[in-house]
Amino acid sequence: MRRFLLGMLVLGLVLSTAWAQQTRLRVFIGGQQRPDVMRKIFDAYEGRNPGIKVEIEVGGATSDQQQQYLTTVLTSRDPSLDVILIDIIRPAQYKAAGWADPLDRYLPRASRDALLKRYLPAYVRANIVDGTLVALPSFADAQFLFYRKDLLEKYGFKPPATWDEAIRQAQAILQGEKDPNLNGIGFMGNISEGTVCSFLLPIWAAGGDVTDDQGRLILTEDLARRSLQFWLDLMDKHRVSPPNMAEKAQDTIRREMQQGRWIFGTLFAYAWAHFQNDPDSRVKGKIGVTTMPRFEGGRSASCLGGWQWTISAFSRNKAQAYQLLRFLSSPEVAKVLAIEASNLPPFPELYKDPDILRANPWFADALPVVLNARARPVHPRYPEIADIMRRGLNAVLARTKTPEQAAKEIVQGLRAIYERR
Repeated sequence: MRRFLLGMLVLGLVLSTAWAQQTRLRVFIGGQQRPDVMRKIFDAYEGRNPGIKVEIEVGGATSDQQQQYLTTVLTSRDPSLDVILIDIIRPAQYKAAGWADPLDRYLPRASRDALLKRYLPAYVRANIVDGTLVALPSFADAQFLFYRKDLLEKYGFKPPATWDEAIRQAQAILQGEKDPNLNGIGFMGNISEGTVCSFLLPIWAAGGDVTDDQGRLILTEDLARRSLQFWLDLMDKHRVSPPNMAEKAQDTIRREMQQGRWIFGTLFAYAWAHFQNDPDSRVKGKIGVTTMPRFEGGRSASCLGGWQWTISAFSRNKAQAYQLLRFLSSPEVAKVLAIEASNLPPFPELYKDPDILRANPWFADALPVVLNARARPVHPRYPEIADIMRRGLNAVLARTKTPEQAAKEIVQGLRAIYERR
């Protein structure tokens, strides 16, 4: 008995020592970034690294809500977070604020260059700010036009190549179905990050932009007004979008389309897995995906999305956090996210992976869209820039401002930021 108790005591000391030596890493992800899939990924990492325990902190259903929380945490220099998943629009902000631990300190220049060559170029550009590597890609993304394949086939339509075709098809299907719960074209119109993309899409499709290659403001009031008028016309003139689009967030459109309530939806890639796999989906097998429509005589334009892994500048476990970050930004993890969450990979070779294509057949045609997608403005004050654009569009959709009024205010607001010396 004494020998047994002594053995248990020794075992207890060993276990307590191992527990004391175990490093706990806390990772922040958003509510839409599939915490269930990420938990499986972290479990696999823990299995390979017995001295590491990874905890997940989930917050915010949108990029804006997540960043509001993270701003509070990082401004207070809170060390509780080690690795953070951030939107593609954030690296410049994080570098300017001193929130991200530069990854260059872990990578010799030759190793850094070799690593970055593996990723899609847009994500390399997004994550290097003034020569500093701020983050590494988790998954790529871009906007696509999701559509009710069954309804288009019923009425003899092919996926629309232009916005005029999309509008005519939506009008014909709505008239034919006579379903009061069915809507035509869904887009983001509430005060959220997705509405910035809505504002920019018609500008890009018309051949314009917010800034030139040197980052100087070139957006005109006329281009801004035409973008605002286009979305307003979908409600008031063409009657293919309901009158409450000012309330619609991206995931609202996704959930409603999943219930069978939209013919078209301008959504990011994550929606596919929900349509096909969620138990409450009414559209499994009925959804198609195509490129965003263009204007007559113009070209298709998509908004570049994607999420990146960065290390908190205030982490007390930076070396271990970097090892985890490298795993999370690897092709192995990108493949899991592609299959289980329909997240587009940041590695070009994975768009030909047979396992991924079995789960997401439409990925075969997705790479050119991602390669040609347009980035939102890169600026340390991007949150202010985004707020000006999305509030302007939201006000027009809510009919509290005319397109002319909102366009003038948008350009004036942007000018105050870009021309400030």
